[in-house]
Amino acid sequence: MTPFFKIDDKIEEASRRAVEKCGEQFKKIDEITEYNQLKVQSAFIEYGVSESHFAPSTGYGYGDRGRETLDRVWARVFGAEDALVRHNFTCGTHTLATALFGVLRPGDKILSVTGTPYDTIHGVIGISGSGMGSLKEFGIEYDEVPLKNGKPDIAAIENAVDSSVTMVYIQRSRGYELRPALLVEEIEEIVKSVKNRNPNVIVMVDNCYGEFVQKIEPTDVGADLIAGSLIKNPGGGIAPTGGYIAGRKDLVEKCAYRLTAQGLGREVGATLGHNRELFMGLFFAPHTVGEALKSAVYISALFSDFGYETSPAYNAERGDIVQCLGLENPESLVAFCQGIQSGSPIDSFLLPEPWDMPGYDSKVVMAAGSFTLGSSIELSADAPLREPYCAWIQGGLNFHSAKLCAKLAAQKMLERGILK
Repeated sequence: MTPFFKIDDKIEEASRRAVEKCGEQFKKIDEITEYNQLKVQSAFIEYGVSESHFAPSTGYGYGDRGRETLDRVWARVFGAEDALVRHNFTCGTHTLATALFGVLRPGDKILSVTGTPYDTIHGVIGISGSGMGSLKEFGIEYDEVPLKNGKPDIAAIENAVDSSVTMVYIQRSRGYELRPALLVEEIEEIVKSVKNRNPNVIVMVDNCYGEFVQKIEPTDVGADLIAGSLIKNPGGGIAPTGGYIAGRKDLVEKCAYRLTAQGLGREVGATLGHNRELFMGLFFAPHTVGEALKSAVYISALFSDFGYETSPAYNAERGDIVQCLGLENPESLVAFCQGIQSGSPIDSFLLPEPWDMPGYDSKVVMAAGSFTLGSSIELSADAPLREPYCAWIQGGLNFHSAKLCAKLAAQKMLERGILK
């Protein structure tokens, strides 16, 4: 029995079976974690990171050595020419928007080759909403290539890429879609095919939830630009806010001008003492991502034992940290999220209920008892209340706490008579 918590024997026995099943996958995750940890550590050593790099800057932030060194370390880790890592990126959507507006110009065309992108980017592109300065409002054309059986349709992508396409946009993670996250090897295949059709096309990857899941990143295989959030994988659960853009030097420079102002770019921006957290977050990120992956694998094994559809399967190769559970009805979704919340270190006493969350087209129920508000490298579970009634789970600062939360979620469902 789990000390301190009352969990039914049925769930404890299923948990033991799940842990046994996961042994081989855990070994693979540990191997990737160690490789990525050494990669990060070597970059820190190469650029001589020291206490002096943690000193805060104020005002304009001119000559901030820590900020400049963090960019270099980040670029080295992600196999990129350059990087822009800043605490004042407010979220992943803001970071992606900065990159898109940074490199695209009126008359350009963006082609999403992984179907319709994540809900919150719709307003940025102009797929939905009233404009308010979207890419569409600035005269930037948008088109997309649907997925084929959940995978990129290479033949259709090649047909769609011609001289009119300025940027090919790839979303690595699944978002709220029942399709697998892309492996870096699949991104490489897309890059090669589109560059063969149009060598000048910019390939941009929304890298959210994918950092350090594999030994390589999209920029290692030819992607021109990647972007993501620091309260997801690469912040290691330590960065309190922020985002990053990495890739070709000329493109990153354009993004820096968009973030601040033309003629200023990356040379301004006080760090206000956040450098230490961003460096430390990157250092911890490979290990933290490994723990999140173990948590996802375990949750998949546990709930498949109960008879639920899980995606990915516990023994599948993974391209991101997201785990999807097919919980089949609204009551199970809500009970699951409430169970996750009940085991969270922060706000465990709250009872998540569905609500109209900005940026989404249906009510969303969300469990997120995290030290950093909205952090999805910390264990969270969210679900739009729409068919097929799936819960999306991500994160876990450490496997053992995430394991407990998963058991408490099952316990909550059992108590309500809805656990299979």
